[in-house]
Parts: sequence; structure tokens; C-alpha cells
Amino acid sequence: MNGTDERATESRRTRFESVHKWAATLAAVVALAFSTYNFAELQQKPRIDLTLPHLLRIGTVDNGLAFEIQPTVSTRFKTQNVEVIRDAHLQLTPVGSIASLRKPIFYWHETGTYVYDPASDNINYHWASDPAPFIVSQDKPQQPTLNFWADKWTFQPGQYDGSLQLIRSEIRNPLTKKFCLIISKKAVDEMRGAAPREIFFFRDDLPKFHSSSESPGCYRRETD
Repeated sequence: MNGTDERATESRRTRFESVHKWAATLAAVVALAFSTYNFAELQQKPRIDLTLPHLLRIGTVDNGLAFEIQPTVSTRFKTQNVEVIRDAHLQLTPVGSIASLRKPIFYWHETGTYVYDPASDNINYHWASDPAPFIVSQDKPQQPTLNFWADKWTFQPGQYDGSLQLIRSEIRNPLTKKFCLIISKKAVDEMRGAAPREIFFFRDDLPKFHSSSESPGCYRRETD
């Protein structure tokens, strides 16, 4: 091998080593960037989703109304932090022909749970906790049955615009979901003649209302 070949070989070896070092450096930078990004994502506050169920439970208690709703509160993103829901508010506003009626004043009475009893083939309500903060994280989504009461108030037939609002622990905007509820005269008569604490179901996914109603997304009595 002459001097020219040796110099060419050395030049190729130098270029190869240079490219190899550059590639190794680039890979290290990319790995560091991904690591930094993942760490930053884990440190972020969780982004919480609030989803309403297809079914509401409404009944009478004492001289007032019980309104039960079981939302799903979850986060789809990985984070080391958790969110604390410290309060829940429910509002119902009469609209349209009944807009002049007094609004109910709801308060979070308790959190419950429904348990199936195979012996009687019934689903029974049980107290689960007092109204208290609860934690939401990626590995701990929540589906609490929130039980709200409104004293000395009853429905009149018509449409109501509602909202469920969950208050977070940090100085951040509440989580809010709006819905509408249509109460027929038949449903009002049922509730007025019901036994104490009897529960009635209202749904927003019944096909018979989706195909014919002017307000297909509203919750309605199953038997309307």
C-alpha cells in the first residue's frame, strides 16, 4: 500500500469516526429531549374530563326533591399529580313557558352507591360517604353517585336547563357540564303520588325521543 492509499484510508476512517460521534451525540440529545418532555408532562396538573351519564334518578324526600347523578370524572393523561374535587353544585333553571317559576336551591346531601341484590333481584341504594372532597388521578377515575336535595320544592311540567359543576382544589376554573331535562305532566303526577323516597328514572338516550322530539338530547321519563 502506497502513501496515497494510506492517506485515503485514514481520511475515510476519520470521516466515519466523525459521523459516528455526531450520530451518538444526536441520539443522546434526542433521548434527553424525550426524557425532559416526559418529566415535564408528569409534573403537569392532570387534565380532567367530566362526562354525564345517560341516566338520572329523581325522587321525593320529605317536602322536597332528591336528584341523583353519577358522572365520570377521569384524566386520559399520565401525570404524577392528582386533582382534588372539593365541592359539587347542581342547578336547574325553568325555561320557556315555565321560566317565571322559582328555581330549586340544591345542596350536596351525600354520596351513595347502588348495589345489586341477587336474592331479591333489586338494586338497592346505600349511603357511601358524606359530601366530601375526592381525588382523581389516571389510575383512580371516579364515578360517584352525587345525591343533591332541594327543600320545599317540586317540579312543574316543562323544560329545565341544568348544570353540574365540580369545584377543584386549585385556583382553576370549575368543571361544568350542562344538560336539559323535560318533565311531562305524567311524570309530575307520578312523583306527586309516589311513596317517600321512591325513585324515577330519566334518560337522554331513548331512541323514541331522538327520532321525534324537538329536544332530542334532553333527559326524559322512561315511561313518557
